[in-house]
Amino acid sequence: MLIRILAIGFFVLISQGAFAHVVLEQKEVISGEYYKATFKVSHGCSGSPTNTVIVSIPNGFRGAKPMVKSGWQIKATKAKLSEPYTSHGRAILEDTTEIIWSGGSLPSAYYDEFVVVGQVASAPGPMYWKVTQICDKGRQDWAQVPEQGKTLKDYAFPAALLNVLPMPTDHHDHQH
Repeated sequence: MLIRILAIGFFVLISQGAFAHVVLEQKEVISGEYYKATFKVSHGCSGSPTNTVIVSIPNGFRGAKPMVKSGWQIKATKAKLSEPYTSHGRAILEDTTEIIWSGGSLPSAYYDEFVVVGQVASAPGPMYWKVTQICDKGRQDWAQVPEQGKTLKDYAFPAALLNVLPMPTDHHDHQH
């Protein structure tokens, strides 16, 4: 009986660790597609409520727009682009680099989502999203990007990973 209780406790600890990160709901997208990045926040900082979520927009993600959250303020920071692009016939010289939701309160015992939409314009490969979670007491910087030969599992505070897939040669399934 004791072994069974210990095994269940070990499983609970491992499963909590597996869900303790800020992660993306949809982990794959085709290059060139529009994408809804839904960040899942499943806990606070050592029991303290989350009051701010900061998402750094990775290179290759264009036109980022946050979803409004009741009870939270939103700030989108823009910066000049080193390589402007054209969207809908218009030259885009600056784009969103960071989105901040603040002023809300997400108790550690509850779950919520923070959403950004835009276009994935980068080449196929991994796209890492750095997320900072600020709580009433403490913070978590989900910003570790794997070095050569390592995976996100090797890190305590990994960035959220989006796998950008190549555009299929058969465009019948292509979405806009």
